[in-house]
Amino acid sequence: MKKLIIATILPLLLAACAGLGGPPPAFGERMDAVKAKLGQPNAVYVAGGDTVLEYTTQPFGQYAYMARFGPDGGLKSYEQVLTDEKFATLKVGIATRDDVLRTIGHPAETSYLALRDLTVWSYRYKQSGVWNSMMHVHFDQAGIVREMMAGPDPAYEEKPRFFR
Repeated sequence: MKKLIIATILPLLLAACAGLGGPPPAFGERMDAVKAKLGQPNAVYVAGGDTVLEYTTQPFGQYAYMARFGPDGGLKSYEQVLTDEKFATLKVGIATRDDVLRTIGHPAETSYLALRDLTVWSYRYKQSGVWNSMMHVHFDQAGIVREMMAGPDPAYEEKPRFFR
């Protein structure tokens, strides 16, 4: 049964990641050309006069790319945003849910901490480019970031095996 599940899910996961595998789009490239190269984005955001396209491998992957287009429709930047450096730009007590979405995109998982009345968005990523980790972004009920913490990604932790 385990082999059947793996045989079914693995091609789906690979197909989800395949769209981000080619060469990155060139600066100045038009939005239609980028969409033709990368496919339809997971989300589209407006940030000031710019349009931002989100291309993510979440919930199972560790990468998310943001393609930012200026008012002229040309590509201004294209970057992998699930990094320690990008997480550091989200300021505790200031950043909102919308800021987080426009900066790092949609989370891999969401949860709720009832005792603290916080909603948590969790992102899979390679911490320091090495460790399989999750960044947990905690929001209060007003949608303000109240805490951020990184920890190991449980998907990569070895599970004890009682029966072999």
